[in-house]
Amino acid sequence: MLESLIDRFGDPAVMCAAGLFVGLLFGATALHSRFCLRAAAVEVSEGQSGPRLAVWLVAFFAALVTVQATILTGALDTSDARQLAATGSLSGAIIGGLMFGAGMILARGCVSRLLVLSATGNLRAIMTGLVVTIVAQAALSGALSPVREALALVWTVPGGSARSVTAMMGMGLATLTTVAAVAFVVSVVFGRLHRVPLSELAAAALVGVAVCIGWAATYAISQVSFEVIAVQSVTFTGPSTDTLMALVAAPNVIPSFGLGLVPGVFVGALLAALIKGEARVQRFDADTPMERYLVGGVLMGFGSMLAGGCAVGAGMAGGSIMALTAWVAVFCMWLGAMITHRWMASRSQRVQSA
Repeated sequence: MLESLIDRFGDPAVMCAAGLFVGLLFGATALHSRFCLRAAAVEVSEGQSGPRLAVWLVAFFAALVTVQATILTGALDTSDARQLAATGSLSGAIIGGLMFGAGMILARGCVSRLLVLSATGNLRAIMTGLVVTIVAQAALSGALSPVREALALVWTVPGGSARSVTAMMGMGLATLTTVAAVAFVVSVVFGRLHRVPLSELAAAALVGVAVCIGWAATYAISQVSFEVIAVQSVTFTGPSTDTLMALVAAPNVIPSFGLGLVPGVFVGALLAALIKGEARVQRFDADTPMERYLVGGVLMGFGSMLAGGCAVGAGMAGGSIMALTAWVAVFCMWLGAMITHRWMASRSQRVQSA
């Protein structure tokens, strides 16, 4: 079936359609579950373990168990994925992760959350998302790229087994899949104990499944295509810049997985917001100062490119294939977010007591 679709429409169009499908699923389920790494990090930094943490854990372990189970069955091989095969940067993962974590606290959402909120009419999210996209492009190939490259070269790790957490631990696929399945069940129970509705837990699990579908779909296409197809999954910073450039350069645009993913997430979140009655215009006000969001957008744009992905691209997609730099990056995102939130909370208390 894939061969006939590729013969009829071409590789780029089929990849774009795959991205669109994954995006629709991710957008709708991320909105309904309120999936957000920032919200989970805020809970933990305040010494709580509540519903937002439960939702993130369910999504993360759903991605991990489904991806590893798919690899175990032989239906997926991620050894050629960029997060494992190419040379990685531990310094980039650490510095970029800390920057991204701090930025998402200031902007009240990571890149994926901003995209989802944009679909509901949140003008703050739209503005911040544009800043993230512009800074990310500058960090990738513009004025900020020399700084990014210098920081990334401080501490590198070769691709292959040296970049695989699974290989480093000497853990078999069956064992890893079993551990991930147990962790997923525990996270669901944890969510129910905190009274997270079953529909939100199911939606959170589908967020993780969307990551798996992204890997599986692009791998399947790569196996039947005569062209070199990158095996990839859900990530947002790079595809967001590609989408913005496509809007500028149209009609000279080559369809891709990312060019289907970003509009798909927007439309999926919009449809879910309309059904739930959550679509409404939200603007900047005295309690949501624009400058804080802009600084957060700059930190996330540069940090995501330095870290090798955003909270979903590194934390979920990269984490689900056990890429070392992805695990380091998402840990540092958590750390940067928690430190920033506690600093902002203590600063607010000092201002109120002054």
